[in-house]
Amino acid sequence: MATSAERDAGTRLPALGSRGQGWVAGQMLLIFLEGLVSYPSFDALPPASAAGWLSFGVGAALFAVGGWVAYRGIDALGPNLSALPAPVADGELVVTGIYRRVRHPIYAGVTGVALGWAFFVVSPAALVVALTLAGWLDLKSRREEAWLVARYPGYAAYREGTARFVPGLY
Repeated sequence: MATSAERDAGTRLPALGSRGQGWVAGQMLLIFLEGLVSYPSFDALPPASAAGWLSFGVGAALFAVGGWVAYRGIDALGPNLSALPAPVADGELVVTGIYRRVRHPIYAGVTGVALGWAFFVVSPAALVVALTLAGWLDLKSRREEAWLVARYPGYAAYREGTARFVPGLY
């Protein structure tokens, strides 16, 4: 059940720790699980079919783009970087660099890497875990935004004009 402070911040999502430690733990668990369930797929590499090669190529591209997007987000945050969804104590709102176009480029990048990996190793099980991770990161971003709105007066306006993960889509 959400506390009154969480309801006031615009979310019913639990904090899962004073700074959101449970959100990070869940994210790490899902990343580990994706690697675990995709391990048997290594025996099928390189792919033997045209569809397998297509999946392999799409996966490599998604993995590379996701890694680049995550890196750009990490680089732009500088000293504001934290795996935890709660803003750092002495942080500033970053709306420059890749953050001009996407509010959560690190989460978008991690999602791209996870989906890319699932396609790269041609693993339906890894794809299910990657999609679950994408949903988890979407919820984590919503919890984070409640803290950001409460902390930074300009965040609500920034959120209105900037995509969550993919410009023009979401």
